[in-house]
Amino acid sequence: MNYFTSAKPYNSLNEYYKQKYGKKVAKISLNANFTCPNRDGKKGYGGCIYCSKELSGDFAGDKNKELKDQFIDIKNIIDKKWPNSLYMPYFQAGSNTYAPLEYLKDIYEKSLNFSDNIIGISIATRGDCINKKIADYLGELNKKTHVQVELGLQSANEATSNFINRKMTNEELLIAIELLRKNNIEVVLHIINGLPNECEADMLNTIDFINKLDIQGIKIHSLLVLKDTILYDMYKKNPFKILTLDEYVSITVKQITRLRPDIIIHRLAADGNVLDLVEPKWTIKKMVVMNEIDKKLRNEKLYQGIYYEKKEV
Repeated sequence: MNYFTSAKPYNSLNEYYKQKYGKKVAKISLNANFTCPNRDGKKGYGGCIYCSKELSGDFAGDKNKELKDQFIDIKNIIDKKWPNSLYMPYFQAGSNTYAPLEYLKDIYEKSLNFSDNIIGISIATRGDCINKKIADYLGELNKKTHVQVELGLQSANEATSNFINRKMTNEELLIAIELLRKNNIEVVLHIINGLPNECEADMLNTIDFINKLDIQGIKIHSLLVLKDTILYDMYKKNPFKILTLDEYVSITVKQITRLRPDIIIHRLAADGNVLDLVEPKWTIKKMVVMNEIDKKLRNEKLYQGIYYEKKEV
């Protein structure tokens, strides 16, 4: 189904939810204090080189508070901006399936009762933190509510994966996607533009890789160099190429035009904690980034999938 509008010639998440539920759907980011197998020693230490001290949950709730209190705090802010919204608890910080199944059941199902107008749950995790038992459970939960799982790919290039210390193979990701899709779970992949040593061709190849997968959504954003990360230490010692705003917009537009037409675009810009952000400074103005992408698409009469080519796996 097509969720394009004249303003956004691509499948935007906002339009997708509006057509599906008839209302604005707001994700409420929670921090359940999960760790990651790439931090606790199971696979590695230190995490991915760009990962913040909050494990990519910089704008999630306060991990020192109960999950319901986090939810209420953020809901109260959202209500002022979007009154009468529907809500989706979003387990964002860390790898949010990296725990015993009984614990996962407890926190997921409790979160669905934090408000009367919750329509589903979103869970950010890694491909190597999905197994059959977890996928089957999420499949059962999906029969009662809308379950969405976000997986970090970042780049399809295995050399890049090794450089960023992802500690997860593409094969592990593919296995996780297969397990989730067998249970009819909506899968969203994260990718990062501007990773060290990557050229435009690498970033476009990542889209070609994704197009072959049974996934339903994508999040695209620029690399962020944040203080207190391994990437920051690398950058201080040997500054590497940082995409300019124009370069990021140009590459992202090309990715959109190659992206399979049915995939929902959940995000096109990142916004790191301003106090920790080192580069690129232009990401501070997130709306400017998104508007520039939309403007380039409209001005050049481009749209999602115009250059999509179906390729065999």
